Amino acid sequence: MAFNYVVNNRDQLMLMPVSVRDWLPEDDLAWFIIDVVDKIDTSAFHALHPNDGVGRPAYDPDMMLGLLFYSYCKGERRSRVIERLCHTDAAYRVLSSNLTPDHATLSRFFVDHEKAIQDSFISILKLCVAAGLASVGTIAIDGTKIAANAALDVNTSAEAIRTQVDALMAKVKETAAEEAEQPELFESDSLPKELASHAGRLARLERAMEEIAREESRREREVEAAAEKARDAAEEGKKVGGPKPAEPNQALVRAEIEYDLGMDKLRQRQLCWAELQAEKAARGKSMTGKPPQPDRHLRKAVERLEQARKNAEEAPQVKSVKANTTDPDSRIMKTKTGFIQGYNAQAAVNENQVVIAGAITQEGNDSLQYQPMVSAVIAAAAAAGATDGIGLVLADAGYWSEANATAAGPIRLIATLKDHKQRTAARLLGGTQGEPAPGATAMEAMEHRLRTPEGTQAYAKRSHTVEPVFGNLKENKGFTRFRRRGLDAVKSEWALMTIAQNLGKLFDHSRGVNPAVT
Repeated sequence: MAFNYVVNNRDQLMLMPVSVRDWLPEDDLAWFIIDVVDKIDTSAFHALHPNDGVGRPAYDPDMMLGLLFYSYCKGERRSRVIERLCHTDAAYRVLSSNLTPDHATLSRFFVDHEKAIQDSFISILKLCVAAGLASVGTIAIDGTKIAANAALDVNTSAEAIRTQVDALMAKVKETAAEEAEQPELFESDSLPKELASHAGRLARLERAMEEIAREESRREREVEAAAEKARDAAEEGKKVGGPKPAEPNQALVRAEIEYDLGMDKLRQRQLCWAELQAEKAARGKSMTGKPPQPDRHLRKAVERLEQARKNAEEAPQVKSVKANTTDPDSRIMKTKTGFIQGYNAQAAVNENQVVIAGAITQEGNDSLQYQPMVSAVIAAAAAAGATDGIGLVLADAGYWSEANATAAGPIRLIATLKDHKQRTAARLLGGTQGEPAPGATAMEAMEHRLRTPEGTQAYAKRSHTVEPVFGNLKENKGFTRFRRRGLDAVKSEWALMTIAQNLGKLFDHSRGVNPAVT
């Protein structure tokens, strides 16, 4: 029985057009990326390749940058895979002009141009401004935790790190002794493979020790600052405010200050009583009643002091500060599903889901990032040529603090409760109108604004403005873990991730697609 099939002849001499211009349709993302790189300033990338004729010629940085942009837009970051795609994928072959840079060259390009890649974020943002996509009328700020290229279980104390350093140094001395006895043992100037890896690990261990020293210093400053604040309050005769410290030694300091404050008040009352007694005695009269005795507040302060002393004596040794020996700059971060070793990636996004500013922080708490992110938006918008000022800033409850609510700057709506609790509270308490009541606290004023019709409608934009950006980067593109290590390297990688987001919006806009719904 005969079949009528399209003939597939694998021995045919020419299957593809001679010119790469005919390999892809005109509206393909690869051509768009090539046009984008042609439009932006890439002089910083070329500056590392002086035209002195010395050494092997480098690949054109514009071509390499195009490959990097396209790969991140496609969610591909593995240099070995990109190398293979330059052989097999038509779009990659168009981008690389049929050249095939190897994976080591691709990786070195990323490392060597770390700062230039970060700076190219503004160049892409300028194109978004020109396309009308980078308005900052409404900005939503949020953070997401992204895992580091390091395991959670390699966080190590200073003592353990010193042990590892001593072992590595012993290995170095052993190798040096072997080389002295047998000069021909190592034919080149390079260290043996296992020792070369030890040298790299030694550098990371030293960085981890530096991080531990910085963290210990920060903790000491925090304890001293809290104690100084409590002492100032005691000297002014005020009650020591704030939450009770959980750490036994800090709690003991707090209990001592509260006891001293109570005793000072008792002595003042006793002194007044003695003066009044002397005055009456001079007039031939006698005092009735007893001298002031400790009141219930002082008695409770005495009980707390005794308990605090007991807790401090019985408390186990304070846990030593630890650092990650694989990526010392990373931190343990809490997420909805547990703890990860990673970084807190911040993004400020407009209504078109274009990232106006991004940042990487080692702090797990978002509340400390509100004001820096607003400043970053203002700086990025000015650098990119966006002339309209920020109209409104939206942020979830992770950014709530009285300082953030009352700081100078644009109008803001910061949730005081998690979103589902905020909606429940709004249903139970009902809506509000107008301005907050005179004398309202910062939290009361913010909750009032959030429950007005205008505030409810404006805050509702937050979740579908910034959260889809994180969803696209982490779920669609697979950017759930950084590939490089170190704070500066991670900042560069986050810049590339946010560039990929903005390039996607620009590409959709060039095809007439509404960027806010893709």
